[in-house]
Amino acid sequence: MSTPHDQSAFNSSIIEEFRTGNGLVKNEMLRDVPLVLLTTTGARTGRSRTTPLGFLRDGPGRIVLWASAMAAPSHPAWYHNLVADPHVTIELRTDAGVVKTFQGIATTAQGAERERLFGVLQAANPGVADHQSRTEREIPLVIVEYTD
Repeated sequence: MSTPHDQSAFNSSIIEEFRTGNGLVKNEMLRDVPLVLLTTTGARTGRSRTTPLGFLRDGPGRIVLWASAMAAPSHPAWYHNLVADPHVTIELRTDAGVVKTFQGIATTAQGAERERLFGVLQAANPGVADHQSRTEREIPLVIVEYTD
């Protein structure tokens, strides 16, 4: 199990690889995972915080993130940040193979929409979807819609 310091160092190395590798990373665990860099504003600090995350596309101009934190008992910090301020920045590799930066608004999926998106997540990545069975909390599914 990683300590918070280890996770921070790991995230920093993935962010650097993503940015210098045109959206690709060499890390064996993440090599084939579609990644996005999500930048939120810290709820307590007001500072920009960037986190590498897996994502699903859900139509043009819309992605879905899951706030699993590897099935931890509490929501990840990035989720608390976007609940406090839903204005986010995302960096992602486009279908054309270039990284683009977008501004977006993040909302937590609810009800039937959450169920639909969880089904999409289960089909695309059953291992990640299994995180829900390993925690008592409902893992938030976050929709980010591009605003630019």
